[in-house]
This record gives sequence, C-alpha cells and structure tokens, in this order.
Amino acid sequence: MDILNNLVSQINGILWSYILIILLIGAGLIFTIRTNFVQIRYFTEMFRLITDSVGTKTEGHSISSFQAFCVSTASRVGVGNIAGIAIAIVTGGPGAIFWMWIIALLGAATGFIESTLAQIYKVPRQDGKGGFLGGPAYYIRNALHAPHTAIFFAILISITYGLIFNSVQANTISLSLQTAFGFDKTITGIVIGLISALMVFGGMSRIAKITEYMVPIMAGIYILVALGICIYNFAKLPLIFTIIFKSAWGMDQVIGGGLGAAIMTGIKRGLFSNEAGMGSVPNAAATADAEHPAKQGLIQAFGVFVDTLFICSASAFIILITGDYSTVGLTGVQLVQHDLSLYFGNAALSAMAIIVFLFAFTSIIGNYYYGEINIKHLSDNPVYLNLFRILVILMVFFGSIAKLSLVWNLADLFMAFMAITNIIAILRLSKQACITLNDYTKQKKAGIKTPVFDASILPKQDGIVWWKNNK
Repeated sequence: MDILNNLVSQINGILWSYILIILLIGAGLIFTIRTNFVQIRYFTEMFRLITDSVGTKTEGHSISSFQAFCVSTASRVGVGNIAGIAIAIVTGGPGAIFWMWIIALLGAATGFIESTLAQIYKVPRQDGKGGFLGGPAYYIRNALHAPHTAIFFAILISITYGLIFNSVQANTISLSLQTAFGFDKTITGIVIGLISALMVFGGMSRIAKITEYMVPIMAGIYILVALGICIYNFAKLPLIFTIIFKSAWGMDQVIGGGLGAAIMTGIKRGLFSNEAGMGSVPNAAATADAEHPAKQGLIQAFGVFVDTLFICSASAFIILITGDYSTVGLTGVQLVQHDLSLYFGNAALSAMAIIVFLFAFTSIIGNYYYGEINIKHLSDNPVYLNLFRILVILMVFFGSIAKLSLVWNLADLFMAFMAITNIIAILRLSKQACITLNDYTKQKKAGIKTPVFDASILPKQDGIVWWKNNK
C-alpha cells in the first residue's frame, strides 16, 4: 500500500508541477484575451445576475441560475478554503496569497468558457418533470464526437467527487467533531451517512433547494467573522497588504529562493480551491434554466471570485493579522482555530467545528450532484444510479473512520486527468462560447435587459439539442 501511495504521489508531482499548471494558466490567459477580459468587464453584471436570480421559484426538476450557482459553490467551497490557505501561508509565505488572487483572476475566464459551453450543449431530462443535464461528458460526446473520452471523463468525475472526495470531507467532519465535542467517529459516520442518504435519494432538485439556503449562510458567517477581525485590526491592514505584495515580488524572496515557493504554492492553492478548468462546475452550470448560456457562464465565473477572493482571503487575513503562522508550529485548521481563539477564546474550537461541518457537508451533497449527472450520462437505468447512491453513503461512513493519505493522492491523480481532458475540450470549443458572449453583449447594448439566445448564430451546430428546439 505504501509503494502504491508513493508511486501515485510521484505521478501527481509531475502532473501538477509541470503539465497542469502550464495548461491551466495558459488556458486562462488565452480565454482572458479571447473574451476581452470578460471577468473584469462583466464583474458588476455577474453580481447583478446573481442577486436578481435569488429566490426564483422552480417546479419539478427545474433548477434556477442561483440554485445552480449555490450547488457549484457548495462543492468547491470546502475545508480546503480554511485548512488549505493556512498550509499555503506556512509553506509559501504570505506572497502565496497574491499568486492565489492572480490565478483566480485568470480562472474566472476559464470558468466562464466551460460553464457557457455546458449551457450551450445541455440536454433536457427524460423524466418529463423538467430540468437539464450537461457538462464536459456531454459536450465532449455531442460536440466533439468523442464518446469514449466522454465515458472516461464521466467515470473519473463520478469516482473522484461522488466517492473519493466525499470520504475525505466526511473524515474532516468526524475529526473536527471529535476534537471539539469528543464525539465517537463511528457514531458520527452513521449520522452523516443517514443525513447524506436523505439528500442523495431526494434527487438533484432537493439538493439545489438545500444548498440555496446553506451556502449563503455558511459563507456569510465565515466572511463576516473575518471582516469583523479586519475592522477590529483596521490599522494593521496596510501592513498586511504590504507583506503580501512584498513577499510575492520582494528581492529577499528572489535571493533566498522563496519566490518560487510563493508562486507555486499560491498557484496550486488557487487551482485546487476554485476548480476553474477542472470540469466539475460545468455539471452544475448546465442544469440551470437560463435564458442565455452566457448568463450562467457569468454567474459561474463569479463563483471563482466568491471562492478565492472572498472565502480564501478571509482565512488568509485571519492568519496574517495575527502574524504567528511561523512561530506557533501549527498549520491547517488547527492554525485557524488557534488564531480565532485569540479573539473568541475556547468558543472558537466549537465554532470552527460547526463551520467545518457546514463547509464539508455541503461539499458532500454538491459532489454527489456532479456524480448523478455523469451516471445519467453513462446510463438511464435507475439501478445504476441507486447503486451509486448506496456507494456514496458507504464511502461517507468509511471516510468518517478511515485514514486517507492514499485516497487523497488518488483524488489528485483523477483530478489531473479530468483537468487535462476538459481543458483540451474547451480550447477546441471556445469559439462557440466567445460568439455566445458577443451575442449577449450585443443584446445588452441594444437595451435588452434579459437577452435570449438563438443557437442559429453559432457556426457549429453539432451537439446542440435544447437551444435548437426551444428558441
């Protein structure tokens, strides 16, 4: 087992340190240029679209734009936004945060492209209750006519998110509750498994409705806590920004070799956190009932900013304002708990356990959501979906009581293959998304408040199903 773990770890090192970072950053730069900096030009429009879609009523399996946004945010906003940032600062120094911001800025353009493509190539559900399915497996099969690659991707994401990642999230929940309250990990695993069962057997519409409420609450509480600490220490903020920028570009880091560590750590943390280009978020984006594909692309692009610029930055400022990251000998969640305890006392331990539970549990149901979409791509037979649901619940229980170093390495490997497959696909199809954005822009300039999409404007019609039949 140790030999396999070491082998997988070495392969991950090669993929993530060279191939994927070059591919993801290169794609981000290409998409930023092709869309004429959509992530900057349309920032206020992104915010408006999200706020306008809050509370939209849906029927059957239909999912609103805001619900799809919340599902994708539930999946990518996990304990990594807390523990991962602490590790990034301890490993790469404060400068890692600057590079994390840069990769988020580039990633937002990638997120727009992949989510817009997911909308263009979405297909209606076949149960007669409304709603859609879509994502990389669908546009790889239908637009690029590569069914074997589509199956490969669908299997990868179902295993990675539905099973492996969910076991990791469950493990984090059980550990945090045991540390804070002394809860038995086995009992915790049973309880989390039962709650998860209620979610996954309730289907995608129930998950969308739950995350619509849970995600704003959990993210809002955490950001408000960090904001309160920042306001309390307002006089320190200029120094904190100076430290971040100086550590990212300073001569001391160049001479001492720390610049490379800051850049690599920040880039990896940003990519892992916001998932732009991984091919996960488009699965949620495709399920939204939107009037125009670019609308959902813009909403999902804003999710990159929510994840990295807001929530990850909240963790960063909690740690950097305290300034003890290099002296206390702690990292991960423990470092954040320690720093919060300086402001809130021992109550911080219990509060962090609750926050970790919210972050991790919403990730579990968001991850399952991606799996269901791709299981349906592989087969419409309900037996396979129910089998997948049972496996998800079992993996949640297993994760609550297991040690997961090998599981983490396998997840990283699967994610690497997912990202390579998806980036190549969206690079080939990006022209379709850019034309769609131009159409949205043209309609907005003409004074149309809610642009409506006509698929006939696209030069390539292969694989477009819903928009052809429902102009």
